[in-house]
Amino acid sequence: MIKVAIIGTGAIAPNHIKAYQELSERCEIVALCDIYPEKAEKAEKAAKDFNLNVDIYDDHKLMLDRSDIDLVSVCTPPYTHAEIAINFLNAGKNVLVEKPMASSLEECDAMIRAQEQSGKVLSIISQNRWTNPMMKLKSILDTKLMGPIVHTQVDSFWWRGHCYYDLWWRGTYEKEGGGCTLNHAVHHIDIFHWMNGMPSEITAIATNTSHDNAEVEDLSVAICRYPNGSLAQITSSVVHHGEEQQLIFQGKNARVSVPWKVTASKSKPNGFPEKDEELEAKLQAAYEQLADLEYTFHTGQIDDVLSVLEGKKEKVLVDGKTGKQTIEMITAIYQASSTGQSVKLPLDENSPFYTRAGALKNATHFYEKTGNIENFSDNTITTGGKYE
Repeated sequence: MIKVAIIGTGAIAPNHIKAYQELSERCEIVALCDIYPEKAEKAEKAAKDFNLNVDIYDDHKLMLDRSDIDLVSVCTPPYTHAEIAINFLNAGKNVLVEKPMASSLEECDAMIRAQEQSGKVLSIISQNRWTNPMMKLKSILDTKLMGPIVHTQVDSFWWRGHCYYDLWWRGTYEKEGGGCTLNHAVHHIDIFHWMNGMPSEITAIATNTSHDNAEVEDLSVAICRYPNGSLAQITSSVVHHGEEQQLIFQGKNARVSVPWKVTASKSKPNGFPEKDEELEAKLQAAYEQLADLEYTFHTGQIDDVLSVLEGKKEKVLVDGKTGKQTIEMITAIYQASSTGQSVKLPLDENSPFYTRAGALKNATHFYEKTGNIENFSDNTITTGGKYE
């Protein structure tokens, strides 16, 4: 039985708690912690709401020496992820960190070093990989039936009201690390580079159109270039009504997407298109033959981590290096949009955005944060579309 602790009992923590409870034959939650002593009652409420028999802490450092904790879920604001994860890795615990991995590439590198030195598991939440549409699309892309990818369209469309950024830790680079590019599009950017690999160059523009109570962007558009000449466009937004999220991959032979759609064209003698029904049927048949996942979203990823700890798998699907790649792409978008210059990848210590201090200094501040409320009376959150 794998013993679990959860650090941070805010809005995302219930997703972890429910997932662990769904897998209760393999794991047990033994401790909860809220890192802000004045908010410790949140942990007590979570324990009561989910009928948990757990120890409750207001300082994660008090838990480091507990020998009965095997796995720690870090569900705190992004600027705290690195310190907490490193402390637990150094204490010999396996760690699962909510997205985004950290607020800088420097912190990501420090977390990876701690993981390598400890030999423990470090995984970064990327729960949208564990959906049937995304896993199936990845499998279809791996068949190469589409031919080389020539263009990708990533629409990370969300909508958040003005008051969303009134929450005390949102809307500043210091506490949240960035705006929608980091904290919303992180899901789609993770899936994008998982499916299509890392680009070699990024150009971007960011703006704040509707949230003058936040320093950060609420809309960005990035263009990615690959060494083979293919392009990708990524739109990150919290101003799109309907939150219609999609990834479209245009190959030389066919187009596929989430939500699932397949279209294939072949050339007439004059160069104009006609439907390639044979290829469409082949791609559709391949898609329909793929089995559904046993577990999805957070439960799917936690199952993946537990399977590694149980010795059923060699490594997790999303490790620290994979999590860093997502932050690297996002960092490049911030650097390109703030400096007005294209950015070459990979980034290293010479990037002005490599450190958290560098990002704070160089990122475009659109407005001053004005709202500062402790919590909302309604803590209901949404975590993206079903992609179906």
